[in-house]
Amino acid sequence: MPPKRKNPKTEENTKVMEESTNEVTTGKKTKKVAAEPTSRTLRPRKEASPVKSAQPKKQAAKKGKKELNGVSKEKESKAKQGKKTKNTSNDEGPPAKLSKDAVEEEAENDVEPDVNATSIYEFTANDINGESVPLSKYKGHVCIIVNVASKCGHTSSNYKEFVEIYDKYGKSKGLRILAFPCNQFGKQEPGDNEKICEFAKKKNVKFDMFEKIEVNGDKAHPLWKYLTNEIEGPKGKIIDWNFTKFLINNEGKVVERFKPSVKPSALVKELEKLW
Repeated sequence: MPPKRKNPKTEENTKVMEESTNEVTTGKKTKKVAAEPTSRTLRPRKEASPVKSAQPKKQAAKKGKKELNGVSKEKESKAKQGKKTKNTSNDEGPPAKLSKDAVEEEAENDVEPDVNATSIYEFTANDINGESVPLSKYKGHVCIIVNVASKCGHTSSNYKEFVEIYDKYGKSKGLRILAFPCNQFGKQEPGDNEKICEFAKKKNVKFDMFEKIEVNGDKAHPLWKYLTNEIEGPKGKIIDWNFTKFLINNEGKVVERFKPSVKPSALVKELEKLW
């Protein structure tokens, strides 16, 4: 069977198709290569605006974070410094529980008398009923000033003897007794002024009772600051217990101080020197 003759047109068409395919392929590649830089160039242009605006934000964020860290470190440093100071203060401060001597020393340091006062007549005090009493009313009288308590071991004997010497010398010699209730020693005067007044009536008290006060420390009554500054006792200026007694002459000046254990009757010899 004779071979088929090739159709020249068919071969030409095939060749043209192959060249077209090659051209298309080559063109595609060329186009792809050419498009690549174009797409790369276009993409940054579209994203250029966000990138440029994001950069300062990123830097600002870093800066803010850095500043925040700086503030945190500063606060932490201050906190550590404060903690260190607090610990130092605790180490150098007074103990939680002061000894009796330390309490007495503190009370003594708190006493700030009126240095300008020259007699008890320059002071006023409220009586047991709350009425203000100028102590100048006692001019010309010898006086005993004492801090009292209702539940002390010295209470019974002191109240009894004070009542006796007042009944004996109150009218005849003009003796005056000024009793100041105080709860600073063993909390032995816990009642209010009304209860203290009722207690005094049961003891047949006729001498002058004043309202409850403090005799030691920063809140001490000014009169008592003056008294303790004039004459010191066994433990210095501070009052050491209930029924500490001060003897006042008829010019309003402190002439003697007696500790709590001294009975009121023992003061008679000293009183006679002033009459």
